Amino acid sequence: MKALILNSGMGSRMGVLTKEHPKCMTEIIHGETIISRQLKQLSDMDIKNVVITTGYYDNVLAEYCRELDLPLQIQFVHNPRYKDTNYIYSIYCARDYLDDDILLMHGDLVFCDGVLENIIESEESCMAVSSTLSLPEKDFKAVVDNGYVKKVGIEFFDNALAAQPLYKLKKEDFNKWMGKITEYCENGNTSVYAENALNELDGACNIRALDVKDELCSEIDNPEDLKCVCEILKKVEC
Repeated sequence: MKALILNSGMGSRMGVLTKEHPKCMTEIIHGETIISRQLKQLSDMDIKNVVITTGYYDNVLAEYCRELDLPLQIQFVHNPRYKDTNYIYSIYCARDYLDDDILLMHGDLVFCDGVLENIIESEESCMAVSSTLSLPEKDFKAVVDNGYVKKVGIEFFDNALAAQPLYKLKKEDFNKWMGKITEYCENGNTSVYAENALNELDGACNIRALDVKDELCSEIDNPEDLKCVCEILKKVEC
């Protein structure tokens, strides 16, 4: 299994916190950053091969990851169009390195060890959802039918659960999604979410909705999100 971490975004909603480095290098607790936490968790779970897409401050991020000196083989893939494309294009740029089962996550995602362990141990492709959290207005929701994810997007509210961009994808399922991502990008449709391509497959990727309930699994989009996640990390060991 390979981990794919998407870190090509500008992180503009973080304000001055991303003035000199990408958002994933934002400190969350005790000198630990989002990306250092993710990479340590992957190493602890015996995931050794990691693909990281880069954009904004790519050399700063690469050097920082190397200085962590973790027992990981990291392939950095730069998205040269990071300023005017969405992460669908970053995945497309990394396509030649994604030849295995894929653990896919956004670079601003903070989660507890138990969530990651359950995702990795799933025998099926899966996505992290929560049946206990309220549906967010502007963030991802997953339309779920008979336990499987049929659609993912910010616009769905009916038959939906709060969802986070943390997936385990078996190779054959990821290849179906990658084929549609390639079609989108080669047709110039690079400003949408990768999930727009996924939705066209109408459940063909066989992604189980893995319910993490109230366990920590949250993106950090702005300083308010950062404050909330930091408070959770201070209160619980995860």
